[in-house]
Amino acid sequence: MPPDAGVVIAVQASGVCRSDWHGWMGHDPDISLPHVPGHEFAGVVVAVGRGVTTWQVGDRVTAPFVCACGGCPQCLAGQHQVCDRQFQPGFTHWGAFAEYVALERAAINLVRLPDEMDFVTAASLGCRFATAFRAIVDQGRVSAGQWVAVYGCGGVGLSAIMLASALGAQVVGIDISAERLALARAVGATVTIDATQVGEVVPTVRAATGGGAHVALDALGSPKTCVQSISSLRKRGKHIQVGLLLAAQSRPAIPMDLVIAHELELLGSHGMQAHRYDALLALIQSGKVRPADLVGATITLDEAPAALAAMDRFSGAGVTVINMLRAAR
Repeated sequence: MPPDAGVVIAVQASGVCRSDWHGWMGHDPDISLPHVPGHEFAGVVVAVGRGVTTWQVGDRVTAPFVCACGGCPQCLAGQHQVCDRQFQPGFTHWGAFAEYVALERAAINLVRLPDEMDFVTAASLGCRFATAFRAIVDQGRVSAGQWVAVYGCGGVGLSAIMLASALGAQVVGIDISAERLALARAVGATVTIDATQVGEVVPTVRAATGGGAHVALDALGSPKTCVQSISSLRKRGKHIQVGLLLAAQSRPAIPMDLVIAHELELLGSHGMQAHRYDALLALIQSGKVRPADLVGATITLDEAPAALAAMDRFSGAGVTVINMLRAAR
């Protein structure tokens, strides 16, 4: 049965994200066992609660990975992604590595999918692409002609590169994988840097950007890449932390001398509100960004545990998505 104000969704596709790996490793205190992970999903509404009036059975939907209550001060200000009473399928609640997932407060958390968007592409938006959109567009306010440095060319990093390039920025992609750097160039990176092939990364980035990036993202999430991102900014630049720093890595040593002397801004990007998906979907429908190009592999639900366990090896390129339709064949 669906919650009174919620729905039940038949999952058609679900992304496999490094955040799921963090949860599996025990880095998230909100998770208690038994548990079902999976926070990037798309599917079809199959049941609606008695209080739901804006959605009906058969609707094609997705949802942000941070779901909101709708009534706290943050929500009333439109900032659902930092809701005081937020819930997260796959973390605080059972998630979408399953045939069905329940979602509460459907009126403010569901997003209607365009008819032409397939479920695999829609699932790839749920965490990585949406978080990158907020980082680049809403937090970074990236504009044409700026330099953007992206540390880590996994799913969220590649999404950020694609989005920044679409806005007319010049982008530097930094990684240790030749395969990921090749994909970074394919989706819009102006310059790529293999961190294993240069003496020091920060001076290389500063040289490539003519004195430092206007905006830099740590899309990996490590103390090293966090500090490198901050250090590669030009004066009055913006650092955006996107990759998770959890457990023992949660409190890195920040170069506050640079932050003060250069008047740098340190920002986070924590998902995106459901009401902002219209802008994201409009950009996709315009053809300026193609999130489908970032899908590196589709797997069955039975293959999900092995894919999750392998995420610490950083193998492959692009986004991995569970295709439930494929699993059913």
